[in-house]
Amino acid sequence: MINDTIVAPATSMMNQAISIIRLSGPDAFPIINKIFSKVVKPHKNEIHYGFIKDGTETLDQVLLMCFENPNSFTGEDVIEINCHGGVYITNKILKLLLKNGARLANRGEFSQRAFLNGKINLIQAEAINDLVHATNDQSAKIAISNLQNKNISVINNFRNDLLDIIANIEVNIDYPEYDGVGDLTADELHEKLKVLSNKIAEIIALSKIGKVVNDGVNLVILGQPNVGKSSLLNALLNEDKAIVSDTPGTTRDIVEGRVNIGNLTLNLIDTAGIRTTDNEIEQIGINKAKQQITLADLVLLVFDSTRFLSVEEQELLELTKNKKRIIIINKIDLNPHHQYHFPTDHQIEIAAISRDIKPLINKINELFSTDQLFKDDTIILSNIKQISILENVEKSLKNAYNNSTDGFPVDIVNVDLHESWNLLGELLGESYDDNLLDTMFSKYCLGK
Repeated sequence: MINDTIVAPATSMMNQAISIIRLSGPDAFPIINKIFSKVVKPHKNEIHYGFIKDGTETLDQVLLMCFENPNSFTGEDVIEINCHGGVYITNKILKLLLKNGARLANRGEFSQRAFLNGKINLIQAEAINDLVHATNDQSAKIAISNLQNKNISVINNFRNDLLDIIANIEVNIDYPEYDGVGDLTADELHEKLKVLSNKIAEIIALSKIGKVVNDGVNLVILGQPNVGKSSLLNALLNEDKAIVSDTPGTTRDIVEGRVNIGNLTLNLIDTAGIRTTDNEIEQIGINKAKQQITLADLVLLVFDSTRFLSVEEQELLELTKNKKRIIIINKIDLNPHHQYHFPTDHQIEIAAISRDIKPLINKINELFSTDQLFKDDTIILSNIKQISILENVEKSLKNAYNNSTDGFPVDIVNVDLHESWNLLGELLGESYDDNLLDTMFSKYCLGK
């Protein structure tokens, strides 16, 4: 049981028109009645106009948004003080609330209390933070979708389907004189497991696209010196962030940038030119560039249309052959009849120096298409922990299917089905580790 009352600014501490201070807990109304110009009773949700007072001193003219438990975000008594947005005044009111019995909230503690009081599940809790940090229309849309209650019904439908199968199997275990698996034949069991596994796999695939949309595409630009990598970075950013020079080895370290294109956010990384060199500092940059390949969601491999393919470029083609990549023939304005031909569909021609890169933008949007993301009957998980839990569900379902088709006893099959059922409950937060929960909510803003 949560016994204390917490307080925190719900808006940034800066000079602005309005600041909001959020108070939540069993003593929210007693505390506010010590400092407000009239008595506020927790009999219904309502708005009150009045003044915040420290003894005989009037501090500010405010509006109180009052919510009686359980009809509030946290499920507790909640009061939101809408005060004038000066930092000085906001701090004075905050200190006054602390002096009268409130405790300063930890980061994300309001959302944590909402979860602990059953007002939101873990998917919705994560969606709140995702919405705050959304960087594009699609990531915001995913977060809004996960804030709604449909994620509960989708997960519960999976659990109910599993429960029906488990119940049939347990009838067979308890009453072995019956043939088959309860009311299910072996073939029916296999088909149900296959259908469930395929549905889970579809959500995982969509969620991995959703995670890229949410976090941004980690895009690494690779190539030899002077092929136009920095010009390409500047063209994508539409600014002169990277130094463009004819001198080989100008870029010796990682240069980063971030930009939205259509429904995607690109986390851009320009790297040192890959070549053989005796320069120790440049070699460090080259090694860093090669390390970035493993972290990339997409590699842009840049070639100069005016030069022949070098040994180093052949090595780059080999290094990136298993990565999602786009092969870029740059400086096409200088050599429109180049002889570069690579065995890949993802090859485009551009002139980065003139910032004519529309074909590249179209190709990136094609590779990371989000058209299939939003369906009425599914959910999209957007963080690696949630996706990992769902992957373990899929693994357990496949184990159950394989064990059943291989003729293992039904009680062995049932172990994996129970594991899948429990994992789906963990996804919603039916079971959780307190330390993991604290770590998760500590990523949130103060006052959220």
